[in-house]
Amino acid sequence: MSKRKIKKTRKKVAAVSGALAVIGVIGTATAFGTGTHDHRGIEAHGDRLTVPVAGGRAEVDVASLAVRARADDGRTWPLSAPAAGSLGSAGEISVHGEKAAWRYPARGLTVTASARDGRLAMTVHADRGTTLNWPVTGTAPDTTELQIPRGEGLSVPVTDKWWNSASAGLAGSQAGMADGLTMPFWGTSQSGRHGASYIAETDIGTTLKFVSTHGRLHTETEHRFSPKESTTDYTVTFALTDGSPVAAARDYRAWLQKHGGITTLREKIARNPEAGKLVGAFHAYTWGQARTPEGIRRLRDLGIDRMWIGYDADGSPMNHAATDLAKRAGYLVGPYDSWANAQDPASADTSVSKWPAPVWPDACVRGADGKIVTGFGGRGCYVSSEALRKAEPARHYLADRTREMTAAGATSYFLDVDAAGELFTDHSPAHPMTQAQDRRNRLARMAWLSGDRKLVLGSESAGSWANRVLAFSHGSGTPVDDRLWKLERDRATWGGYAPYGAPAIFFKPVHLPADVAKAMYDPRYRVPLYQTVLHDSVISTERWELSWSKLPDQSRTRALLAMLYNVPLNMVLDKTELDQHGRQIAALQKYFEPLHKAAATEPMTDFRRLTPDHLVQRTTFGDGTLTMTANFSTTSHDGLPAGCVEAVAKGGKAQRLCPEGL
Repeated sequence: MSKRKIKKTRKKVAAVSGALAVIGVIGTATAFGTGTHDHRGIEAHGDRLTVPVAGGRAEVDVASLAVRARADDGRTWPLSAPAAGSLGSAGEISVHGEKAAWRYPARGLTVTASARDGRLAMTVHADRGTTLNWPVTGTAPDTTELQIPRGEGLSVPVTDKWWNSASAGLAGSQAGMADGLTMPFWGTSQSGRHGASYIAETDIGTTLKFVSTHGRLHTETEHRFSPKESTTDYTVTFALTDGSPVAAARDYRAWLQKHGGITTLREKIARNPEAGKLVGAFHAYTWGQARTPEGIRRLRDLGIDRMWIGYDADGSPMNHAATDLAKRAGYLVGPYDSWANAQDPASADTSVSKWPAPVWPDACVRGADGKIVTGFGGRGCYVSSEALRKAEPARHYLADRTREMTAAGATSYFLDVDAAGELFTDHSPAHPMTQAQDRRNRLARMAWLSGDRKLVLGSESAGSWANRVLAFSHGSGTPVDDRLWKLERDRATWGGYAPYGAPAIFFKPVHLPADVAKAMYDPRYRVPLYQTVLHDSVISTERWELSWSKLPDQSRTRALLAMLYNVPLNMVLDKTELDQHGRQIAALQKYFEPLHKAAATEPMTDFRRLTPDHLVQRTTFGDGTLTMTANFSTTSHDGLPAGCVEAVAKGGKAQRLCPEGL
């Protein structure tokens, strides 16, 4: 944070295995409903393969890899257009039980199709390094929306003129499934309560491209087969859904549950009761007086009895007196740290980039050319997680670092980028590493922090693959538009690191350009994909440099979204911020706390848009434990005034909040 890169977040999504058994990026089970299973099994007729799936059948054209859905009600539509580029002639199809296989000899590709858990699973194996552009989805004329897990989630109307234009910044862009999305799936909605869910079980090496053709958006997926990266097997699953904007997220959540990939917040609290202090708490990074005993007393005097308090590595951490007082107040306290950057200790611009010799430069990631890979912000290098893993038994870099960072009594820890950051291939002969190994290393050390060290752990924009080792995530709630990074680098507009104790980069209010604001915060396009999957596992907030007061134009919308999704607001606090907005923050937290206590450990079970313009929305948690309704419009709806949110807990009365905004 101090001089922490405000960088293009390499958002992460993933599939992992290893000791933590989180192979993660797959989602699933039947979002369509119980459906009807065709007990005839897989059938081959010429060059066409029929695979039973929940809710109907999937038909694969072996000649082209086109896939078509045939729902039980007779509705048909393409799940994928043919693969882009020539596959060459397909060999003979062999069918064995619930699997079928064939080859494309000219491309060195072998394809296996199977019926698995109510969906079509297809794996392509490559004999050599190559690329495949497939599946190509959303091309059906009756496709209405495309769901993308960018941050919390978007559902984009595919024929919308603005979303198809350069102004929206989506068409012509792409997102890595392992580092560009928070979860490795996407979805489509068709007219007439139909849709599809796609899960990239192989996220590393896979990219989702957003293409506009004749005024319609669709997606094209590219996978790079690399023997060196162990990505020669590429698996995608296809499921039929009911077309809800969160149906694909339900599908992914069901897969994770079936494969042991979700650890609930209840389980985390049982293992470490300190994690229970997250329930009902807003999050805030503190500066100046706000991280002193006086600042803690001010928060208590405002009536705030739950808070996660973090502090930057700027040379002025919270001391024992402040930490002890915060803990007595019921707050969690944790430092910011990063294990991803190293700089020459003689010239390092932040303490978290200083490591004992010889981490710099021996532990730096090296590219194929043997040169050090420059770190974020053009500073130092990226540190190889494999180098640190190999060194730890003898040198204890991570153990010593953690002990030092928590010496004042911190009970929580924010480890930047480990759950979100770009994965690296390290070509150093001393510590070679694939991207998959990098992820396993990160998971293992996060598991050590949250498990062995009993720290309430958070990370940046955490991908779903990291849910088992984290309690909270700062940034996964923000559907970042790439143009934000350019804006943040504009110090005249965004603010810099001065003044000390209240850097303008965090405190100076900013008015987002209209197109960026629309792409990120227009509630018509926001859908709770992340919450549908992980609400009862990871407490998610927006990015910490986008504190609630940083974007005054969006402050009311962001407060409504937080309440609707039952997630905390993320603040940056100093004396001036508490003077100006302390009472508003306290009022919001007072409303939020009992609702979060009721539903934080419950899954989000329903999301609905109640009006044709999508500006009135409703969420449900658990078995009716909590229902939230938010009116983002300018007119009253069913008695709920514009700009207000209403909560109904099971057995309770409606509670209304109409945030003022800033």
